[in-house]
Amino acid sequence: MATIEDFEKIDIRIGVIEEVRDAETRRPAYRVVVDFGEEVGRKVSAIQATNYSEEELLGLAVVGVVNFPSRQMGPVRSEVLILGVPGADGKLSILTPTRPAELGGRVF
Repeated sequence: MATIEDFEKIDIRIGVIEEVRDAETRRPAYRVVVDFGEEVGRKVSAIQATNYSEEELLGLAVVGVVNFPSRQMGPVRSEVLILGVPGADGKLSILTPTRPAELGGRVF
């Protein structure tokens, strides 16, 4: 079992996708730049969200883990883990706040 102290070590924040382009990885993915506000700044991520169009992703508020070590995904150095779950159709559903949220706001 994880403890509340374990959960508190994970820094999960709200950000907004500002840039989207093909990640040029072996598996289809996008390279996105996410703004997490003044405290965290802008972070790059590679996300396998190809069931979304670039237009759908641009400006989307997302939930991301900002304190995991970066990870190389093909030519992209992914600095943040954007969270998602399998949708009812089996495709990725990106987690997003249901109401307007503070940019960089911490999930608790």
